[in-house]
Amino acid sequence: MFDATLNEKQARIDRLQLAALAGLIALGLAFVYSATMVGETAWTTPFYNQSWFRQALWYTLGLGIGAALCLIDYRILARWSYVFYGGAILLLIAVLIPFIGSVRFGARRWIDLGVFQFQPSEFAKLAFILAQANFLSRPTEELRSPKVFWTAMAMMMAPFVLIMKEPDLGSALVLLPSGMAMLFVAGTPRKYLFRLLSGVGLLGAIFILNVLFSPPEWRFTLEDYQRRRLLVYFGVDYASSVSGVSKAEVEQLRRQQFNDSHNVRQALISVGSGGLTGKGWRQGTQNALGYLPRAVAHNDFIFSVIAEEMGFMGSVLVLTLYGAVLFSGIRIASQARDRLGKLLAVGVVTLFFSHVFINVGMHIRLMPVTGVPLPLLSYGGSSVLSSLIAIGILQNVNIHRKAY
Repeated sequence: MFDATLNEKQARIDRLQLAALAGLIALGLAFVYSATMVGETAWTTPFYNQSWFRQALWYTLGLGIGAALCLIDYRILARWSYVFYGGAILLLIAVLIPFIGSVRFGARRWIDLGVFQFQPSEFAKLAFILAQANFLSRPTEELRSPKVFWTAMAMMMAPFVLIMKEPDLGSALVLLPSGMAMLFVAGTPRKYLFRLLSGVGLLGAIFILNVLFSPPEWRFTLEDYQRRRLLVYFGVDYASSVSGVSKAEVEQLRRQQFNDSHNVRQALISVGSGGLTGKGWRQGTQNALGYLPRAVAHNDFIFSVIAEEMGFMGSVLVLTLYGAVLFSGIRIASQARDRLGKLLAVGVVTLFFSHVFINVGMHIRLMPVTGVPLPLLSYGGSSVLSSLIAIGILQNVNIHRKAY
């Protein structure tokens, strides 16, 4: 009896998703190595302090946690969802406290644990999905209640606002499509969602117009670097966005705009210069010569390194592997036998898709530059661990789905 149950669960492991996961991990390790092992200083650093070795440790730890999660029925995990969610909110509050949260690149997003920098927002996304799925897995009749709808919205907006305060616009924004997709699949009345989307669209348009064209005294509060990123993305001339400046100040603004658009420009060059098959592993010149800033080449801009060294074919390979992960996730959602499992799978798949779309999009000017990592490829412990935990949740839903 035990052997039959074990074999049944083994058969439910999504092998296509695991194969795609293995491919992404192999590419991530290879190209973090390629992006960071440039220059003489890289070769004089002990191997255990090098980024590729730490990334390998994160992969190992993340795979272990993801596998352990598969042993616990997701319905049991859901019972603790509000505890996880409450803990994530407390961590998001704690990271904003000066003597707890550490500042890097002008943002307070990390808690320094000595061994590594812990980023609460990455795990808050998963805690939100788990709590929201548990909250929405109720009878459809209850979802018609405005109180239930606005409670679900409050659960989404609490981490959104706290992450925005760090500030981390990209990580905050990926919460919205995940939350909206879960509301839609749960069976929330269409009129609620239509009004919500209309309101969000209107507010978004007002926000963009305000940031781009309003005089300084009328603008919404926004970090200066975030506004400049939007100006670069929309192609608005810095000098035209201000009035009453001298010729020297105009020239200074244009130099600043040229500098601010440097990363995007070099990313485009990297993607385009790879051609069909690329320049070869570790043969990319954009990163090696420092045109693609080395501080970001191995994390947010890892796709540019891959595109330059593996070319169009390598880019297609990366997108195909992500497509396999997402397709498997959609299949798991469709085969889930209860509302909780379906909502968990939908939330994770939407989160994954949002990360991939935003990160790859910013390399080709389809999206503005944000600090959204490319799942499993970008360097970073918090990102890798949260991505592998998310995959573990998908496999958990597939393994423990009810059989009728």
